[in-house]
Amino acid sequence: MSETSRSGRIHDLDATLRVGKGGIEAVTGELDSQLDDREFVKVKFLRSARGGTDTETLAADLADAVGATVVETRGHTAVFER
Repeated sequence: MSETSRSGRIHDLDATLRVGKGGIEAVTGELDSQLDDREFVKVKFLRSARGGTDTETLAADLADAVGATVVETRGHTAVFER
């Protein structure tokens, strides 16, 4: 897949998962399930989840928890693939 096509598909994705005050532990199972069904999953990190942490750190921790890769982070949103 060309990089332009891939980045366009990622851009057009809607966030299907939101991480809130329950933290990443509360969504690992759902992210794992969504990654089984889709190539990419976009996750939004809400203010209550971020606390004093940045999005990149939370995304890396979540990726480690489900055996995925962070494709990109932008603002408070991250895209994962497996």
